[in-house]
Amino acid sequence: MIEATVREQIKLDETALAAVLGGYCGDPFTILGPHYHELDGNRYLTVRVFLPQATEVKIKAGRKSYSLDKIHPDGFFEGLISDPPADFEYKIISQEADGKSREFADAYAFGPVLTDYDLQLMLEGNHFRTYEKLGAHLREINGVSGVTFAVWAPNARRVSVVGDFNQWDGRVLPMRFYPAQGIWEIFVPGLSEGTIYKYEIRSSFGDYQVEKADPYGFFSEVRPRTASRVADIDTYQWQDAEWMKTVRAKKSNYTSPLSVYEVHLGSWRRRWGATSHDESHLTYRELADQLVNYVKEMGFTHIELMPISEHPFDGSWGYQTIGYYAVNSRFGSPQDFMYFIDHCHQNGIGVFLDWVPAHFPKDQHGLGYFDGTHLYEHSDPRQGEHADWGTFVFNFGRNEVRNFMLSNALFWLDKYHIDGLRVDAVASLLYLDYSRTEGGWIPNQFGGRENLDAIDFLRKFNALVHAEHPTVLTSAEDSTSWPMVTKPGYMGGLGFDLKWNMGWMHDILDYMEQDPVYRRYHHNSLTFSLVYAFNENYILPLSHDEVVHLKHSMLDKMPGDPWQKFANLRALYGYMWAHPGKKLLFMGGEFGQWKEWNEREALQWDLLDFPSHQGISLFMKDLNRLYLTEPALYEVDDSWQGFKWLEARDSDNSTLAFLRRARDPQDELIVLCNFTPIPRFNYRIGVPHPGHYQEILNSDADEYWGGNVGNLGGVWTDEYPWGEHPYSISVTLPPLSVIMLRSPRSA
Repeated sequence: MIEATVREQIKLDETALAAVLGGYCGDPFTILGPHYHELDGNRYLTVRVFLPQATEVKIKAGRKSYSLDKIHPDGFFEGLISDPPADFEYKIISQEADGKSREFADAYAFGPVLTDYDLQLMLEGNHFRTYEKLGAHLREINGVSGVTFAVWAPNARRVSVVGDFNQWDGRVLPMRFYPAQGIWEIFVPGLSEGTIYKYEIRSSFGDYQVEKADPYGFFSEVRPRTASRVADIDTYQWQDAEWMKTVRAKKSNYTSPLSVYEVHLGSWRRRWGATSHDESHLTYRELADQLVNYVKEMGFTHIELMPISEHPFDGSWGYQTIGYYAVNSRFGSPQDFMYFIDHCHQNGIGVFLDWVPAHFPKDQHGLGYFDGTHLYEHSDPRQGEHADWGTFVFNFGRNEVRNFMLSNALFWLDKYHIDGLRVDAVASLLYLDYSRTEGGWIPNQFGGRENLDAIDFLRKFNALVHAEHPTVLTSAEDSTSWPMVTKPGYMGGLGFDLKWNMGWMHDILDYMEQDPVYRRYHHNSLTFSLVYAFNENYILPLSHDEVVHLKHSMLDKMPGDPWQKFANLRALYGYMWAHPGKKLLFMGGEFGQWKEWNEREALQWDLLDFPSHQGISLFMKDLNRLYLTEPALYEVDDSWQGFKWLEARDSDNSTLAFLRRARDPQDELIVLCNFTPIPRFNYRIGVPHPGHYQEILNSDADEYWGGNVGNLGGVWTDEYPWGEHPYSISVTLPPLSVIMLRSPRSA
């Protein structure tokens, strides 16, 4: 009689029971799990379990077991225990409908995992390593191993973890909610690495219910599957301590040579005889062995990877990211990617990552409309959508969104030892009217077109990255004239280390694509870049964007017959490597790929069987070797002290001559360019110093598949004033060529 009275007093409210059974319970810890009661001086424990697949449920505490009553046919069980011990710990034993029995700890017997300090920092947007708290993490709590899950979904009515472990039933594992922060969390005992999961979200608005991949998930299923996978990213044993402590600081700074090889991992090389199918991809570990050796042989200092964060569509090249914290599963696991980075570092190669904070795709399992509201994106399409790309735009006016991306930047640097981040589509971040029609955008609070929230985000991003990782480089892909992109935030700049020189790229390609007979009319395209070359710290890019969508490959852009095409391409690269600014070249360009790049196919490696392509490859090796060993080509890229025109106005002959100087003013190189197929004999150039000028590079050399026209190792000065200089040299300029001469003061 007493027990019946107690049961009546602690009976579960029918409304609460209906919420659990109906899958809209937003406060499950007040209902499920263990609950203590003090009634008439006696202590009782109620344990409630919801297991739709179970026919019988017991709980086992030590040597005792207790049967729970099935109080609802849908699988809701309840048990009452009189006078339980203070340290009462139990496990659930369920008898399933298929006859199997399971024993496991109760997720609702565990307290909160997130601390008040974590929650407060997240609310403020000042928790810059939220990836350590949100997402899925392997943990052991009170001797029980499992996984903690946490996700931000402030407008959800209920959020559950779903997977094979609970038959993807969102009613079974609803999470604990922190209303002030909008965060849901739960510890699920018994789950292990590799567990596949999603969050089932039921919105507070309407009947919206959806399964979402984990925004902070470290690993994903291989597309077309879309679930997240539990991964431990802290087990890899790094071997790159020397690189991280000393070498990187020497190799990744603006006064060092920076020659970057841009790579799309899925199409750099495929397995022998492979087609475009998934299994043809090389793995991260295979790429570590093959790509790193190749890059080292070619003399590049860094690899820049097109986005390797998880993305559903191969044709987006990674620029429509779903899993910002998940390494691309097509090529292997997080540990495999760490091995790739580690191997690069051990071989003296730095790694930059293409990073995409400007937009994200609309795939249902992604960030868009995450909890039934426009959470990560702006709600107004005039702010929240990129019509050109069919994507959403991050709302950087929200603390949590800024925090999500700032933490993501640190994540790649902290966990994967990435050496730099190239920020994609900066122009679209800077301007509210980017690629929008009149009336299709909303001005800022001052009536302007500048995106003040995104600008503030970029400044915070750069300040945070450089404070936490001083030897890391950030670069901006920015095609605008926004001032001070590479100046510090405290000076009013954006704080990047480097800016892609898109103006130089467009001008030089426009010039090189002209038939040489017309180049005299486009001479300004060669020289205009020096008008602004020292306003920012520039990197000169010939990237993937220039060899797709009917733009032709680098080689096929060049005019003329095959010999002229190769000569033009060598001249272009020679001019690029001599021009102030760091260098970036997309894969395939270094050996003269004929085809446009296609992400579904490997590069045309068989072309290296031909002397013409061998010549381009050898020229690039020698160009990189020279670049690395001649400080005049890299030490002073940001000042007129490192550059001087010797001849800039000879448009009739389409020639250029200039001087490059290192920090040591005695260390000088002369660069001479001839962009016509006509050799120029006895071409006179004024020079500042007397003596012998040694020819150290000639793009027309026989070994490069050139015509072998040159200066027999160098030339001597004449005491014959020319221009503003007291001395001059008479040189032979080979057709369609670049030659470099070392000053007698540098010898």
